[in-house]
Amino acid sequence: MMERKLATVLFVDIVDSTRMVTAADPEVVRRRVTEFFEKVSHCVALHGGIVEKFAGDAVLAAFGVPQAHEDDAQRAARAALAMRESVAELGLEARIGIEAGELVVDDVESSFVTGEAVNLAARLQQVARPGEILVGPTAYRLAAGSLVVEDAGPLELKGLGAPYRAWRLMAALDGPGRQTGPRAPLVGRDTELELLENTFARTARDRRAHIFTIYGEPGVGKSRLAREFLDSVERASCLTGRALPYGEGVTYWPLAEMVKAAAGISDDDPLEEAFEKLRECCAEEAVADVLGLAAGMMEALEGERSPQEIAWAAREVMQSLADVQPLILLFEDIHWAEEPLLDLIEHLADWVRAPLLILCLARPELLEVRPGWGGGRVRSTAIELEPLSEEESEILVEKLLGQLAGVSGEPLPALPKEVLERTEGNPLFVEETIRMLVESGTGNGSPDRIPDTLQALIAARIDHLPPPTKTLLQRASVIGRVFWPGAIEYLSPDLAQVDELLEDLLLREFVLQEPRSSISGETAYRFKHLLIREVAYTGLAKLARAQHHARFAEWLGERAGDELLEIRAYHLDQAVEFLTELEGAPPEELAHETAGALVKAAKRAIARESYTTARKLGLRAVELRPTLGARYVAARAAWRLQDFAVIQVEMQKVRDQAREQNERVIEALALTALGEAMLKRDGDCTGAKVLVDEALELLADEDDPVAHFDALTVRANSAAWLGEMTDVVRYMEKAYAIALDARRKDLQTIAAQALAQTHIVRLELDEAELLLTRALELAGESGSVRARVGATLAYGWFLTVRGELDAAETLFEEVRATSAELGVEPAEAAALAKLGWIARLKDDHKRAEKLLREAVRITVTRGDRGVLPDFQAALAETLADLGKVDEAERLALEARMNAGPRDTSARVAAATALAAVRTAQGRDGEAEELLDSALALAREGDFKVLELEPLERLVRLLRAQGRNGDAAAYEARLVALSPLPSSTARIA
Repeated sequence: MMERKLATVLFVDIVDSTRMVTAADPEVVRRRVTEFFEKVSHCVALHGGIVEKFAGDAVLAAFGVPQAHEDDAQRAARAALAMRESVAELGLEARIGIEAGELVVDDVESSFVTGEAVNLAARLQQVARPGEILVGPTAYRLAAGSLVVEDAGPLELKGLGAPYRAWRLMAALDGPGRQTGPRAPLVGRDTELELLENTFARTARDRRAHIFTIYGEPGVGKSRLAREFLDSVERASCLTGRALPYGEGVTYWPLAEMVKAAAGISDDDPLEEAFEKLRECCAEEAVADVLGLAAGMMEALEGERSPQEIAWAAREVMQSLADVQPLILLFEDIHWAEEPLLDLIEHLADWVRAPLLILCLARPELLEVRPGWGGGRVRSTAIELEPLSEEESEILVEKLLGQLAGVSGEPLPALPKEVLERTEGNPLFVEETIRMLVESGTGNGSPDRIPDTLQALIAARIDHLPPPTKTLLQRASVIGRVFWPGAIEYLSPDLAQVDELLEDLLLREFVLQEPRSSISGETAYRFKHLLIREVAYTGLAKLARAQHHARFAEWLGERAGDELLEIRAYHLDQAVEFLTELEGAPPEELAHETAGALVKAAKRAIARESYTTARKLGLRAVELRPTLGARYVAARAAWRLQDFAVIQVEMQKVRDQAREQNERVIEALALTALGEAMLKRDGDCTGAKVLVDEALELLADEDDPVAHFDALTVRANSAAWLGEMTDVVRYMEKAYAIALDARRKDLQTIAAQALAQTHIVRLELDEAELLLTRALELAGESGSVRARVGATLAYGWFLTVRGELDAAETLFEEVRATSAELGVEPAEAAALAKLGWIARLKDDHKRAEKLLREAVRITVTRGDRGVLPDFQAALAETLADLGKVDEAERLALEARMNAGPRDTSARVAAATALAAVRTAQGRDGEAEELLDSALALAREGDFKVLELEPLERLVRLLRAQGRNGDAAAYEARLVALSPLPSSTARIA
């Protein structure tokens, strides 16, 4: 079975092999090349890699194939350093190139690999100087912190269009690496740290050895907790050793590190000097002999000394050290330790009679090879570190961003919310993801991408699973974060005993059982960590992904029916995408089935008001099969999003296609949508009226309440813009009756609030309040966000007119937030404009300016000229009041130009705004004429609410001229009309 893997590739070639071939006998050449191959192969195998192929006198090796390790890049680097030294012993020089990336492997046992990293490693090898090892950026990133390198600068590689960054490998450091920058302080581990400190205090008091094991998944913070504890300890000696996952003679490596540190032995100490230091450290020469851990003696030690002798010697030296001062031994990564070392650790815990704390860090896998670890001992403690809480993760993010900003000298942007969701409280996952985002360009990287370091870490865990268990995990990853055994069985006729394999994954904590299932009769399981699911998925070949997605969609169709339409459509579409990528096109039958599923899912998304989702689903359906149904559902989603530019293009296509197919209802709906777009984008009230009247004619004999309702609503809107308030009431009462018959409370809400607005326009506030109260009740009962937004916006307008500004402001803020979340920009712009109006009424002109500028910006960007003049006029008035007269004049003139010839509201607003500008310019006569014209326009359409602003400005203007008698008549009209106490107060 083909797999995709993140692996590291190494290319090595002999320098100047052509000269060697021409200068020496073929037998000599063959012997030397064979020796070269043997040396290189030994170095590769020693570090856990495989030789993929020999080509001439070059060798290609891969690390992470067939089984991944979290440190494959480090292994490749160490193998390269060992090669360079071994090849030099033959009197030869080599060039070496190393790069990592995604490779495709034929099957689990195969060593044949393909991928870009192979070519890049070969190109790096070709440009390397004799004896040089060049490391590419992906491999360097994976091994960061464990290598000593020099910047080789951007290199010109054959076949690449752009310079390629590389580093010159000089040496490898001991330890796990990865620490390449500032690390945030420990977060969320106070309880565990206190337990460690108390345990050590008791150990020192009782003078008895104690073994303390910290379990946790990779990256959860075991080492971080241990380091914090060691930093906090006073008057104690600390020795550290780390178990290695590979290599020759590494059984007692952690003990070697500890004893060498205790004796002060350096790696470059001469052998005799190292032995002398060891003898000085040990009380008995026999102990020193057994613990002869100077360089080059590990193999002899393991071959010639029994585990019992080594355990005795270790006990003696640790006893003597702990007798002098309390001692802490930190054994890291003991899940990689071999049995003799684990026996030795337990031997120390059982027999040392001195203040000795043995601190062991392990992954849960330790209990698979040593189920009874630490058991049966009174002086043994074990804890498991759980992921951080959301609050603790946020604190960690804040500290990390602060430290990284301190290094860069620049503030960093806020972290995308998705990062916390994906990292799920794992500190290393948080840290590496932040580092990736920052390094990719000051936080602008994609939060969807998995850092290579984390992919390597998680892939190594997955590859260590038994093959059937790994297969099940990968197929579950196709289903998603949550999956069901029945689906796994359907995808996996080749897997026996699925329940037992799931039990294995539960025990290994790869998955968890969900308390509830969305599919009747099926137990639901969930990946413990989202990144485990993602890495498992990336390991599958794309053809296998396509096949499993299609099979799961079949299973969903049989088991879930229409309940999970969107999920089924997603899986079908994934199958289509992968098959298109691999084969150029999917089977026609699959494409048709997928398009149909996408249309059904889009309709369901529209019904639940997920318009952005519906739009994506509909567009994808059109892409696969541009049927009338697909075109209409995509365009209807755009209609609900009020994307009028799109509506004018797509609904025209829908109209034409519907007419050809004699689909009268869809044609009528398309005409209605085009009418609303003409009204709100172009400000063409008359043209909109013509289109919607045609739609109503088409619907005369059709029984589709939604289509009738939509047409009547848009027709009422066009009448309102024309000032035909009687027609508005007539159309909306019909719409309300249709909504009642259809028992659609969401539509009843829309009709009720529209009727209420006709009363607000006439300043009939008692009637408006009754209708709006009912509209809000209906909105709550319907559960419709769209209906609630409309009713809330109308109620906020009502409260503003009545003078309850704070309450209105709260409602408009709610509409603003909801509309932004839904992606309905016109409603968001309307809320911003209303908030700007309230700010003006509160004399907060600077806030009003900010809000109105944003409303204008959104509307200009969208090209919605229908409502633009109202917003421009409001901003112009605000700027005039702030003394920004030139810009105010430009905006007021633009508003007057943009206002439609029959758009009463926009024409009144533009005239009033220009009057404010003329007043500010001292051109009072022109201002008075403009205000009189605004009043005349408002009275023509019975727009009493539109009289308030011109009346107020006119009264102030006349009073400023000392014409109190003239002002009194207008003031009387204002007082008679205005429900706002502030209106008379503002002109007093």
